[in-house]
Amino acid sequence: MIGIFDSGVGGMTVAKAVEQLLPQYRIAYFGDLARTPYGSKSPETIIAYARQNTEFLLGQGAKIIIVACNTAASVASEILQQEFPVPIFEVITPAVSKAAATSRSGRIGVIGTRATIKSGVYEKKILAEQPGYTVYSQACPLLVPLVEEGWLNKKETKMILRRYLQPLRLRQVDTFVLGCTHYPLLKDLIQPRIGKRVAIIDSSEVVAESVALFLKNNPAIEQQIDRNGESHYYVSDVTDAAVDIARKVFGRPIHLEKVASDIFNRSHLS
Repeated sequence: MIGIFDSGVGGMTVAKAVEQLLPQYRIAYFGDLARTPYGSKSPETIIAYARQNTEFLLGQGAKIIIVACNTAASVASEILQQEFPVPIFEVITPAVSKAAATSRSGRIGVIGTRATIKSGVYEKKILAEQPGYTVYSQACPLLVPLVEEGWLNKKETKMILRRYLQPLRLRQVDTFVLGCTHYPLLKDLIQPRIGKRVAIIDSSEVVAESVALFLKNNPAIEQQIDRNGESHYYVSDVTDAAVDIARKVFGRPIHLEKVASDIFNRSHLS
């Protein structure tokens, strides 16, 4: 299976993109709703959660892991790549490459959780590819809770988005990175508030493209992944909002399977 994990429901945008691009393969998704959001947690805690999530997905038969959480990717992806013997993808690197190739003015905006923005990972990676570019970043800590609550079209969400995006709009960015996989669910609200001509980079789409290219070039691994079977969507908590958002993302009802609490007992926090 292709294993995908996120701090909550946002990573379902990645699962949907993978499903659309690679419909023949099975997916095992894990959304850590019981411990969301990750963006306000310490790096040590985020790394511990990422290890646990990876172990769980490998236990379900995953042969590839996609870290669909930007926060976990910014803090823990290199550690996961060192510690686990499977290909591990993250959503940041392909989004960076796409943004660097797309921008014409060299002015790129990035929004993300506090942890992602504090890590500076987008700035470092973009400037490594394009040293002459300028990156403007904005932490948006309220957006993940709003998405998890299902407040996708509330006036409060629109007001908060306007406050977050106005400084970046004033910087006249021409390319804009959604540095959290929850944010594509707000794309229709973000586009008019950042500017209709601004190119929005959706990391869920570009990481799916990266996985598809990898499988094409690595047939030995590609042949290990089950085809035409049932995908599974696991969560550490089930909420009405999560069920509703899953339906909106996939355009059909999705059965969310609650994982037994013993996943948390294999703690790496000690």
